[in-house]
Amino acid sequence: MASALAGDDLAVSVSSRRSWTTGSFREAWTAAPDVFNVSGRHTHEDDEEELKWAAIERLPTLERMRKGVLKHVLDDGHVVLDEVDVSNLRLHDKKVLIDSILKIVEEDNEKFLRRLRDRVDRVGIEIPKIEVRCENLSVEGDVYVGSRALPSLLNVTLNAFESVLGIFHLAPSKKREIQILKDVSGIVKPSRMTLLLGPPSSGKTTLLLALAGKLDRDLRVSGRITYCGHELNEFVPQKTCAYISQHDIHFGEMTVRETLDFSGRCLGVGTRYDALVELSRREREVGIKPDPEIDAFMKAIALSGQKTNLVTDYVLKVGV
Repeated sequence: MASALAGDDLAVSVSSRRSWTTGSFREAWTAAPDVFNVSGRHTHEDDEEELKWAAIERLPTLERMRKGVLKHVLDDGHVVLDEVDVSNLRLHDKKVLIDSILKIVEEDNEKFLRRLRDRVDRVGIEIPKIEVRCENLSVEGDVYVGSRALPSLLNVTLNAFESVLGIFHLAPSKKREIQILKDVSGIVKPSRMTLLLGPPSSGKTTLLLALAGKLDRDLRVSGRITYCGHELNEFVPQKTCAYISQHDIHFGEMTVRETLDFSGRCLGVGTRYDALVELSRREREVGIKPDPEIDAFMKAIALSGQKTNLVTDYVLKVGV
């Protein structure tokens, strides 16, 4: 009887030893869970961000387009999420937002532009593109030649008298007709840089002014200029394109920031607000949560009627 019990104890001991050995080998060959893996943890920051986004998504469209989330890094390294009104950003908030997307301009600007493009492409929104065409464009003008073309006081006086007499047909004009452009045709395709080359006085500036709809009314123009099939008399070309002269003329009383803000208000936001509303609607339909920094930037530059715009800070950051 005692020998039988001893045999049973020996069998149990051997069995437990085998079980322990098998378990040890299994633990040795099986990878332990990585406790430092960020993707496996749900941090307090993620929970806070989810709650703030959920609160913003429940707002009406008009209010939702004015709300964003900014991340602030405290001195102790902790990250705090703040809900901000992008239509009334403080100077500190603007600096935090611009610095977060453009830490190093030479490296981050292209990444930032790609992030903007990726957000739009992700929901299948087509960015409006403009194709400019000119067909058989000719421009003629009447000018003085020789010594009469010099901008002297005598010539200005004679020109004024001749202009008055010419109105009543009392004196023939001494101007000569000059052909500036003759039967010019071409296409400026969207998303493609175009280089215009030519010798001096070949009509490069006149062509650009014609495409921008800013030619002098005294010039005689023939031919056809279209923007996506629409002629210049069907819309306001100054809201679609701009001609920038090689002579920069600025108000001496205005700073660079004030000049950029003034130019931005004259130009307006265009279709940015409507496009952002459609973008937000499509993201809600498919359950996409946008990047907080990109979302705040796009909302800030899409609001009209602001005295200063975040675009000014972006231009100064990139240009300086």
